[in-house]
Amino acid sequence: MASHGTPATALLAKQKITHALHAYEVSPDAPNYGALVATAIGADPARVFKTLVTEVDGSLTVAVVPVTGELDLKALASAAGGKRAAMADRAVAERTTGYVRGGISPLGQRKRLPTVIDATALAGDTIFVSAGKRGLQVSLHPDDLVRLTQATVAAIASS
Repeated sequence: MASHGTPATALLAKQKITHALHAYEVSPDAPNYGALVATAIGADPARVFKTLVTEVDGSLTVAVVPVTGELDLKALASAAGGKRAAMADRAVAERTTGYVRGGISPLGQRKRLPTVIDATALAGDTIFVSAGKRGLQVSLHPDDLVRLTQATVAAIASS
């Protein structure tokens, strides 16, 4: 396993998914973290997505939205077939996914959670998401991300 090996990169390798890794150095506590990450890896911020662990009607659900926008909790609840959505507790999110905040990947989570990816993800040939640890992003085709996470695609971000 490479030094960058994470459950997310292992899954991509196992599934023979075309992808690229992008290392960066940004403090996870920095304001505008996502925008700083996009700049650090030389990516269009609209193509860099953050992975948020939420609760929809009490069930953990993953939301993948562009770093340029905010998660619309009402839209997420609707897309996930629920009534109410809220951000999940950080410790619960880390324990359930097996990743730490700032490095939660939608791929290779310890427990597969229902996932909703913002519709803007499909607007380009490449999407950047966390590769499963702080300081590492992975780029891949959005269709591959949707397939591997068995995600619902819906408009869940507000700019």
